Amino acid sequence: MANYEPIDPGVQMKASLSDLLAFRWQTNSIEADFIIPGDNAQMLSVRFDGPCIIRLLDEMPLSTEDNGSVNTGLVPEHFAYRVRNAIFERMQSVAWKEASGSLKHYQFVTGWACMDVVSSAEPSFSVVARPTT
Repeated sequence: MANYEPIDPGVQMKASLSDLLAFRWQTNSIEADFIIPGDNAQMLSVRFDGPCIIRLLDEMPLSTEDNGSVNTGLVPEHFAYRVRNAIFERMQSVAWKEASGSLKHYQFVTGWACMDVVSSAEPSFSVVARPTT
């Protein structure tokens, strides 16, 4: 059974109205920017400083992912979770898990996209100015 533990990203937002705006993979970190619904001037930036395994998908495939039992802890319209015992974390390389230390699985869900991260790094959240085009 996958267990979802909501984490506080520091901003209240209706997850179904959000979306992934940008994703940047640097040498030893990743950063993803998400829409804050109703705020055209700012966005929520999520960053991991350390090696990561990432999965980006359209949210629809999540409904077909079967963990073998009922998922617990999901909260309607919540954006950020620490996930335990989900298929995505369990299927990662044993060697990578041993080399990376204490890994954790995080999931960020919007109305159009989902980002899963497996890393020993913790996520950091910041509200930043949204680029103008």
